[in-house]
Amino acid sequence: MSAQAPAVTGPTAIVEVERRQVGMPTPLLGMLLFIASEVMFFGGLFAAYFNSRAAHQGVWGPPEGAAPLEILPIALPITIILLSSSFTMQFAVWAIRRGDQRALKRWIGLTLALGVAFLLGQLYDYSQLGFGIGDGIFGTTFYTLTGFHGAHVFGGAVGLTILLARSVQGQFSARNHIAVEAISMYWHFVDVVWIALFTTLYFLR
Repeated sequence: MSAQAPAVTGPTAIVEVERRQVGMPTPLLGMLLFIASEVMFFGGLFAAYFNSRAAHQGVWGPPEGAAPLEILPIALPITIILLSSSFTMQFAVWAIRRGDQRALKRWIGLTLALGVAFLLGQLYDYSQLGFGIGDGIFGTTFYTLTGFHGAHVFGGAVGLTILLARSVQGQFSARNHIAVEAISMYWHFVDVVWIALFTTLYFLR
């Protein structure tokens, strides 16, 4: 008969458990899968935009009588605002990785403020464009793309609000901050999508 290996207890058992847990945490994997589905979603919207542009007869852009799209005075500033928020979000991640809860709250709060500023700027931009979603195929695709992106930024802002509330309560630490990492991945994603949108709508016309 072969002797059974003795059960491992004490500090050695803790090390063994930690070794078994090495790998990507399930919440981060779930966020990556969600982002992958969103990549396909926006890929379909971009495909519809370029297909509509290719099939369109005449000049592609805002309907006749509406002002042309310009990067100033609104589009470029709100783009800079959103891209800046990606940096502040990453600073929040680095802060909690080293256990700095005070810096975490500061950077998340700033990221949330920049995200809200972007949304308000986008709404103001809509009010100044001079055409609506029903004014031709360009209007439809323009508002569909930017509207869905704005909805995703709003969703990210809700997530940031929850993170800020939890950070105020001291629920994150250097060893426990998966939610911060997950929301940062999502926030970086919406920033990348906006870069693609901004380039497509304002430079590839």
